[in-house]
Amino acid sequence: MKILSTTEVAEKLNISAIRVRQLIREKRIPAQKVGRDYIIREEDLKYVEDRQTGRPPKERGSDKK
Repeated sequence: MKILSTTEVAEKLNISAIRVRQLIREKRIPAQKVGRDYIIREEDLKYVEDRQTGRPPKERGSDKK
């Protein structure tokens, strides 16, 4: 079992460490708080492997003028 920091997870997922902490708060990645940091088991990254990247597309016809 390999333990990763938020920075290491961010590098593996090609996202920012801030986004990793956001995924932890949303309970999409299980993590354990140790002091002021989080640790994540490498096998728990499977929960976000198939996530969609980027922003969702805007809905057509919903432009505010």
